[in-house]
Amino acid sequence: MEYTYAALLLHKLGQPVSEENLKKVIEATGKPVDEAKVKVLVASLRDVDIAKELETATLAAAPTTVAEEEKGEKEEKEEEEKPSEAAEGLSSLFG
Repeated sequence: MEYTYAALLLHKLGQPVSEENLKKVIEATGKPVDEAKVKVLVASLRDVDIAKELETATLAAAPTTVAEEEKGEKEEKEEEEKPSEAAEGLSSLFG
């Protein structure tokens, strides 16, 4: 996962995601560099538009978030409409 984070950090900073740059980022954390992971990640990202992929991932997550917010609002309305049990108990005393 650290290697993916390093690649995203490089992308965010406008630096190329290269073996050399990935190694520098990983070494800066104090962790030993796994050459195989670096090579696989760089090869995997060679023809990938990271900005486009991040945008797609964000858009794919957005409908779920909106649906969850709407569900939460609906539950809040239902709670507001129902009198609380404590209020019901008090009304029975004076009813």
